[in-house]
Amino acid sequence: MSYNKAIDEISVIIPTYNRCDLLKRAINSVIKQTITPKEIIIVDNGSTDQTYHMVSSLFPEINYFIEKKRGVSAARNKGILESKSKWIAFLDSDDAWKPTKLEKQIEYSVFNQDKYRIIHTDETWYRNKKFLNQLKKHKKSGGNIFKNSLQLCCISPSSVVLKKQIFNDYGLFDENLEVCEDYDMWIRITAKEEVGFLDSPLVLKYGGHSDQLSKKFWGMDRFRIKSLEKNLKNEHFSKSQKINVLDTLIEKLTIVSDGALKRGNKEIFKKYNGKLQDWSIELDKLKNE
Repeated sequence: MSYNKAIDEISVIIPTYNRCDLLKRAINSVIKQTITPKEIIIVDNGSTDQTYHMVSSLFPEINYFIEKKRGVSAARNKGILESKSKWIAFLDSDDAWKPTKLEKQIEYSVFNQDKYRIIHTDETWYRNKKFLNQLKKHKKSGGNIFKNSLQLCCISPSSVVLKKQIFNDYGLFDENLEVCEDYDMWIRITAKEEVGFLDSPLVLKYGGHSDQLSKKFWGMDRFRIKSLEKNLKNEHFSKSQKINVLDTLIEKLTIVSDGALKRGNKEIFKKYNGKLQDWSIELDKLKNE
């Protein structure tokens, strides 16, 4: 199959922090792609290990940027702003791609006549080097996945290829979110866009290591709540979507406030129970309009 050059131009963005050995695996999986990306961008989030020496000596052709430790959102945003392609692909430094990942996504885009501005794939999970079965709630899909995206992150950053123009339309990653920044991005996009999905496990996700962000914070729903509240206040959703968002928000607020009550954490309970009451009133008003 011959590819349109504009479609074939892909910038691969890899944020990293103190993952020298894992990063080498990630980079090699990009270099081994059956389609060569236009550029590979590494955004080093302030590493103190041998990351820079490894990349500069083994992969001198890579565009390498060093930033202060400002988090993965800032690193991805730096890569987006520096990128020179119409398409962007993200790869977390602890993950890897199968060799045909980019080629199959480009084939999918061509087959669907460039219908989708965002395309993701299925993935294979490993934890501590052992295969991990995904739960039913983690099953990936395409099309209008907005409602599914409200519950938890339905798209892996390492699996996605998307048009750079999307970030002009819906904004960059939220640098105020320590985690769930991908969840926040996908609900903004899926509220407005259909998603292409390639039902093939072309991404290898490796978990279990101690520096995973999900291990550093308790109550991940707190960050999803923050994202939902922000986007509600920004009037990002249609009326029907807003009802779906409020239903999800109330569900998550109930979980967090009930958990705080069981643990005897009065401060957290007061904060989230207050939000629960306020947003419940908002939902009632909306339904009665």
